[in-house]
Amino acid sequence: MPIAKSWSAALLGIDGRVIEIEADLGGGLSRVTLVGLPDAGLREAKDRVRSAVRNSGQPWPDGKITLGLSPANLPKVGSAYDLGIAAAVLAASGAVPATRLLGTVLLGELALDGRIRGVRGILPGLLAARTAGYGGAVVPVDSLAEAGLVDGIEVVGASHLRDLVAWLKGELELAHPGPPGATASPEVPDLADVVGQPEGRWALEVAAAGGHHLLLTGPPGVGKTMLAKRLPGLLPRLSPEESLEVTAVHSVDGSLSKSSPLVTVPPFVAPHYSISIAALIGGGSGIAAPGAISRAHRGVLFLDEVCEFGGQCLESLRTVLEEGEVRIARVKGAITYPARFQLVLATNPCACAPPKDTDCVCTPSARRRYFARLSGPLLDRVDLRVRLRPLSAFNAHDTGAAESSEAVRARVLQARERARCRWREHGWLSNSEVPGPALRRQFALPAAATVLLDRAMDRGALSGRGADRCLRIAWTLADLDGESRPGADQIGSALAFRERVAA
Repeated sequence: MPIAKSWSAALLGIDGRVIEIEADLGGGLSRVTLVGLPDAGLREAKDRVRSAVRNSGQPWPDGKITLGLSPANLPKVGSAYDLGIAAAVLAASGAVPATRLLGTVLLGELALDGRIRGVRGILPGLLAARTAGYGGAVVPVDSLAEAGLVDGIEVVGASHLRDLVAWLKGELELAHPGPPGATASPEVPDLADVVGQPEGRWALEVAAAGGHHLLLTGPPGVGKTMLAKRLPGLLPRLSPEESLEVTAVHSVDGSLSKSSPLVTVPPFVAPHYSISIAALIGGGSGIAAPGAISRAHRGVLFLDEVCEFGGQCLESLRTVLEEGEVRIARVKGAITYPARFQLVLATNPCACAPPKDTDCVCTPSARRRYFARLSGPLLDRVDLRVRLRPLSAFNAHDTGAAESSEAVRARVLQARERARCRWREHGWLSNSEVPGPALRRQFALPAAATVLLDRAMDRGALSGRGADRCLRIAWTLADLDGESRPGADQIGSALAFRERVAA
């Protein structure tokens, strides 16, 4: 009985794994059997592949065809295996030689007429193939720009199954990725557009310099959303390793640009408050898909009108903020997605949200109930809390002195470089990543500098986690001031950021 093999790639989160596809042709009634834990979409592949092969001018073999995908205990999800299944069947029937299939990974979905359609997860799939020692890959032509981001593996693109057949026979050369062009960076609004709000601008600069989480509270129209949208413009550009990591997440999510797939600017994700837990954290049937927090990896997650979000959605962020990743367990396996982002929260001080506090009709208890939707444990993980005031007629026209994002970003990069040099030996990139024990032991501050911190903890105004976060803010303030270590002034300013209330 003729047997042929081809190879494709499966995705487990943003990690790929090479899949071996075996095609066995036997006698008996015509039937196609697919084994190896395929999902419902993959079970339909046998009908798609049969039609694509016939409509490409190739004969479909008679008799029983058994298709095995191994490792057999690994769930197979999606339609990226179509191209590999078609190549294995054609090689088993003798329609094409199997020489070029050796060491080559095939990714792509087949249309009924033989066209090869793009699929999600090209980048992590090729990274897995390179790690496993495969030297070549065939991908859809539309995915060549994304596939070209992977070095060390020869990638070619096909637009139709006929092209793949001709390539396997040595009659045609497939398209190669073009030279990498200039990456098109998304437009990031400038901080100079924000009128007034010196406290908010300063908090945004501190948040960018140290990677801290931020809460903005104030009436409608004072600039909370404007400030949040300008935070990515103050952050450092992603390193090559970070860019590939973020691009892999967006590839699995299917949100990459076809012309400029590499993500170099920290992403900005702002879900609506009606979002479900599965859409926020990640989930879905079968193997869980990434959620909004993973799309915001290495960037900013902005929750506007945060008090309107569901309580379970907000509480689900608590562990993620500490660990920088999310683990989603399903019957078919547990998936881990990266989720190291800066959280920016924005809310009105009360439900009626008048432009001026004097016009508020809410009772004090109603205001407390509204803001109490943000639990204490969640607020304890937010480093900076700022109350924005309504603009006056005076500062509404005072736009000449507003600093641009470039001017603020220069100070942020200098502060980040000081932090990076200080923590380099320990592998931390920013002050927000430094664990509390290291701040209290290896980099402990003198008692004279932390006296205000001790008083706040004595009177119960600050938890142990809050004290650690105050120390991180103090180190960031010292970096912005050009100081080698924080003093009492920086500790006092950090404590003021933590002790500010919303109402």
